[in-house]
Amino acid sequence: MGDMVLIRHGQTEWSRTRRHTGLTDIPLTEEGERQARALRPLLAAREVGRVVTSPLRRAARTAELAGLRVSETDPDLTEWDYGGYEGITTADIQVGRPGWYLWHDGIVPGGPGHPGESVEQVGERVDRVLGRLTPLLDGGGGADVVLVAHSHVLRVLTARWLGLPPAEGALFRLETATVSTLGREHGRPVLTSWNVPT
Repeated sequence: MGDMVLIRHGQTEWSRTRRHTGLTDIPLTEEGERQARALRPLLAAREVGRVVTSPLRRAARTAELAGLRVSETDPDLTEWDYGGYEGITTADIQVGRPGWYLWHDGIVPGGPGHPGESVEQVGERVDRVLGRLTPLLDGGGGADVVLVAHSHVLRVLTARWLGLPPAEGALFRLETATVSTLGREHGRPVLTSWNVPT
């Protein structure tokens, strides 16, 4: 059985300044493009059977620069919709909501195009992704499935792979342009590597 390989996209201006970047479709910075190209050696030795990306351009561009041939895009890999907190840092939110923590306190609805999601709704999306892709790992002859997406959605996906509630994604900090792997040991889902830098 292959691994499920998780890649967070390279740096964007908003990730650099720690702003919540959900549905806003912003490009990689020059540093983000450099980071994405630096992923190539980490991926070159892997037997890749399928590459699935978020439809947002920061993920698609990361896959392209990393030398991956994208099989499909999946809207269920889009980042968490932060609603009214889109583009705002945690520190700024905490000015009005002291102690606010995304994973436990959630978001407020935003304007048009940013209704917001609960962590449970993100969990439902990643459960669909896992439902579609896990059979490929089981029957793929050892080939990996690579997902190129975003920090919080991949953290929730990791929690669900491990059988944890979606909010336990809080346990898995994920940096830009890193590689993580999910696999199995004795038939049970495990975390085999995490946040490996380029």
